[in-house]
Amino acid sequence: MARPDPLSSQESPTADHASKAVELCAFLGDYMDPSQVEAVREAYRFGAEAHEGQSRMSGEPYITHPLAVARILGEMRLDHQSIVAAILHDVIEDTPMVKDQLAERFGEEVAELVDGVSKLTQMDFKSKAEAQAENFRKMVLAMSRDIRVILIKLADRLHNMRTIWVMPAHKRRRIARETLEIYAPIAQRLGINSVRIELEDMGFAALYPMRYRVLKEKIRRQHGSRREIVSKVAEELQARLVEAGLEGEVIGREKHLWSIYQKMRSKQYNFADIFDVYGFRIIVDNVDTCYRVLGVMHNLYKPKPGRIKDYIAIPKVNGYQSLHTTLVGPRRIRIEVQIRTADMDRVAEAGIAAHWLYKEQANTATSNAHARAREWVKGLLDLQRNAGNSMEFIENVKVDLLPDEIYVFTPSGDILQLPRGATVVDFAYAVHSDIGDACIAAMVDHRLTPLRTGLETGQTVEIITAPGAKPNPAWLDFAVTAKARTAIRHSLKRLKGAEAADLGRRLVNQSLEALSQRLEDLPEQQVLDALEQLGADDLQALLEEVGLGRRMPWLVAQRLSGIALVPEQAPETERGRAQQLTVRGTEGTVVTFAGCCHPIPGDPIVGFATAGRGVVIHHEDCKNIREYRNQPEKWIDVQWEKDTHGEFPVVIAVDVVNKRGVLADVAATISGLESNIEAVTIEEREGMIATIRITMGVRDRVHLARVLRRLRVLNSVLRIVRRKG
Repeated sequence: MARPDPLSSQESPTADHASKAVELCAFLGDYMDPSQVEAVREAYRFGAEAHEGQSRMSGEPYITHPLAVARILGEMRLDHQSIVAAILHDVIEDTPMVKDQLAERFGEEVAELVDGVSKLTQMDFKSKAEAQAENFRKMVLAMSRDIRVILIKLADRLHNMRTIWVMPAHKRRRIARETLEIYAPIAQRLGINSVRIELEDMGFAALYPMRYRVLKEKIRRQHGSRREIVSKVAEELQARLVEAGLEGEVIGREKHLWSIYQKMRSKQYNFADIFDVYGFRIIVDNVDTCYRVLGVMHNLYKPKPGRIKDYIAIPKVNGYQSLHTTLVGPRRIRIEVQIRTADMDRVAEAGIAAHWLYKEQANTATSNAHARAREWVKGLLDLQRNAGNSMEFIENVKVDLLPDEIYVFTPSGDILQLPRGATVVDFAYAVHSDIGDACIAAMVDHRLTPLRTGLETGQTVEIITAPGAKPNPAWLDFAVTAKARTAIRHSLKRLKGAEAADLGRRLVNQSLEALSQRLEDLPEQQVLDALEQLGADDLQALLEEVGLGRRMPWLVAQRLSGIALVPEQAPETERGRAQQLTVRGTEGTVVTFAGCCHPIPGDPIVGFATAGRGVVIHHEDCKNIREYRNQPEKWIDVQWEKDTHGEFPVVIAVDVVNKRGVLADVAATISGLESNIEAVTIEEREGMIATIRITMGVRDRVHLARVLRRLRVLNSVLRIVRRKG
């Protein structure tokens, strides 16, 4: 597939679309039956009539765009249903035609493909980003039914990028950014290298036109001298193959502009460092020859240690297979060599499209690429099911499209592929979601390792689990893979629901105590009647809403007990008899401690029911509780449980003499009393005085008092104040 220059590629607005249709049908006739070509011709007539009077922004008739998309897919040698769907891909979205009409005329398969590519135009979205995310979610669902949907969408995006220059600058940038973040990585994930490279270079030209021009001009100036070096090295490589009695084709290749730009940016290289690398591809007849050629190359030039990669034994996630090595050539130039078979080369260029492109030469490589693509789409479906909304889903997909991989082993010797930077937690969830949820530690190469540890290629990882273990919200800070992050969020939502229901039960029982009743003793029919009056699906859902602060426990207790009072009418004396809610500090996400006053065990506290957050605990002296004074129905009577465990954050302000070593003395004193410092800020004041604001963890007021007493005896400490709002 020829790649036009992004900055000069524009089609003539006066192009005759009828002649383009004739050219397309003649081209398709090389590999399709006459009846299939006739179906394509019929689709053209139908599409041209449906889009009659519609024009593209360039002024050309709209039907020229679907014809161009169909031609791109024709070059991939896709089947006639895909070509027909490509010609009709905008009919549902941009004309009065509906899916049923297409199904009746061209069959259910074509109608499903067209519907899968069509955007959701009938729905209202809060923002353009949300609309794009929801449309992408719809496309993924369609992909799961038929992988050809994404091939049509990639061809559609490819032609839109070729004609993007008629768009206003702000639209060009938005479309180019989306292309570089979503569609080019998808093409790479599916192994369609030729489409990926063109999308990247055109996206680069549209997003950063000045940088593109500067880089292109630098390459043009050096092209002549580079061509001589490439030619000379290629001759040496070919001669050494002949000398070793091996048959192979040597092809010199150049890095494309986006790849050069990305490497310059990510590794802080200058242009000379990047452009000093020369690439060659050696294509041979079988796998055995690949490894023999690798040995010949290492005898010709010295290999660079750590730069030999075997993607034949361990293929990339998109099915790509090849041997990679970096050599130090003549005049110390770096030579990157890729060695692969002809079948591997087809998959490297066409990826999943090779499943159709070389169907008549069906082989393991193309079948593997197709199977891996389906496995990836299945993974996207899992992400989609567990994602909270479309925006979260598309962010997860972006993470999942990171190209760099590592390969790690399970204890049984199986290989798992993970993105670079993946941690032990990512590995656990890659094995199984249940393993991830229950993991507490890991053995990496037989050494006990924390869950946040980053993994490297070749390591063996064994996950240690425990019954009843739960995922920790802190894992989201270092989990890398979309599967792990989505599974953690999903599990935390489930846990939050269970914790909320448990807290809701305690709050309702607390209110029922004032009415001399208990939830467990209420008649079943009375509870069912109350659920109907309150509009709740079941008792568990009702208690969960109470625990999350969306319903007031006193009102729910009234309904359950059969008393038809509203909160304002509830007798104060009866409220006073209600049992206090005891706080342990281990209730999870449905009982939170206010960050303004940082209450700790032993403090006088008050609780407030807050929608979505459950019960929020404040210090009784906190200034922020004033806003609740006129909302008595939200007050929750709370007290600390006698035996609380864990650390609670507290903030102190320490006025000190500003001299060398004072911060170290303060920190050492706090640490010596088994208190962890979480945050420190220093504010210099007048003269030689500074205020150190410290957030630290304590067990209770007694523990805090010990820390403060020890700090006060330091010579440099002038005053200590605990901040409570």
